[in-house]
Amino acid sequence: MPDRFSVSGTAVVTGASSGIGRAVAERFAADGADVVVCSREQENVDPVAEGIREDGGSALAVECDVTDRDAVDALIEATVEEFGGLDVLVNNAGASFVAGFDDISPNGWDTIMDVNLGGTYHCTHAAAEHLKDGGGAVVNVASVAGQEGAPYMSHYAAAKAAIINLTRTLAIEWAGDDVRVNCIAPGFVATPGLEAQMGVSADDIEREDVDRRIGVSEEIADSVRFLASPAASFVVGETLTAGGVPQGEEVPSP
Repeated sequence: MPDRFSVSGTAVVTGASSGIGRAVAERFAADGADVVVCSREQENVDPVAEGIREDGGSALAVECDVTDRDAVDALIEATVEEFGGLDVLVNNAGASFVAGFDDISPNGWDTIMDVNLGGTYHCTHAAAEHLKDGGGAVVNVASVAGQEGAPYMSHYAAAKAAIINLTRTLAIEWAGDDVRVNCIAPGFVATPGLEAQMGVSADDIEREDVDRRIGVSEEIADSVRFLASPAASFVVGETLTAGGVPQGEEVPSP
């Protein structure tokens, strides 16, 4: 009997050069899925695909800026040409920077909106026909910032909140086409981006206690894998929060 927690078929993972995207792609490939990994720079995503293939998996690396619709269309075309279809889309590509609202320029605001929200729109819109061909799954990567707000990241929080709402809305629209759309909202995760902003790396994370304030990419990948798998067949339009202990709440001492 097939493992209902495994991902099969063909999956596209955006923003897969490192961090969460890379971990998701490696999880899917380990399950036996054909994985297409993309990033803005080919040289950044080639090693991911090569590593997957060296481990016995199937992967294709494609250079793609998710804000460029022509590039996104080419990504989907390359996927279908190489593997014959598309079953799972993980919209992980994102960007952020820390700034007070007063200091965010119109260009800065538009850039963060374009990458996070616009990229999710472009990839999902371009993949629609193929996802509906036999039924598929979309997993959008949002953030707890989109649920609770985030001081000095208003642009990012607003974009992620929109992704959460888009997830719910599209899930209803596409349910009749047998496409499940769900979302994950990670908290702080020890990615290269977080290390650059906060100086915390995955090597600093310990997992002996439940008092967990910062996660690692592999933990988010496990949750994405669940949402994309048949095990989540009755999960539609939901946002799964993977944020560890809620921020600002103290864990009682034993």
